[in-house]
Amino acid sequence: MTRLKDLIQGAPVHERRLEFRTYPLKDERLIVEGWLRDERLVPGYHWDGGTSPTGVIHWMCVRLLVGGWPITILDAEAEMPDIPHELCPTTLESVKKIVGLSIVSGYSEEVHRRLGGVQGCAHLTHLIVTMGPAVLHGYWTQISRQRRPIPKSLDEFPGLANLINSCKLWKEDGPFMQMIQTELEKQKGKNEG
Repeated sequence: MTRLKDLIQGAPVHERRLEFRTYPLKDERLIVEGWLRDERLVPGYHWDGGTSPTGVIHWMCVRLLVGGWPITILDAEAEMPDIPHELCPTTLESVKKIVGLSIVSGYSEEVHRRLGGVQGCAHLTHLIVTMGPAVLHGYWTQISRQRRPIPKSLDEFPGLANLINSCKLWKEDGPFMQMIQTELEKQKGKNEG
């Protein structure tokens, strides 16, 4: 039984949705589109006493053109269909600061270094950080559409470096790595026999 879940008695007051889609292009490139949508579910008041109605507060999109290995951001664009302030679009071009960034260990920290704080928009920065894993999943989904030779070693696993130590199950000596090692040994035995 979940204690915190049991504490929820009323309806939510705010909702944030993140949505990602990956589109394949030629030359093993992809466009990954990310959407962030914040919605106020109850009315309230602004800092100046004015009323704050229910509805969408932020609705923003970032599109990344990615390719190569390691997967690298080749181009980036953003749009803001719904925003809380007319000045928000002045931050749109800040996403260009991530062009050339590879999606490898340290990606999130580098996005924050380039776009965080007064260098960009907190919402676009959050969206771009969360797009990193979505880019990798989109890439793996796209390359898995064609049967490839079974790897003979860990070096032949595309993207394995992104997975190792990324969670408890992908721990260097964890269950997934042990499963892969066991399968590699089986394959090696079949090839030698």
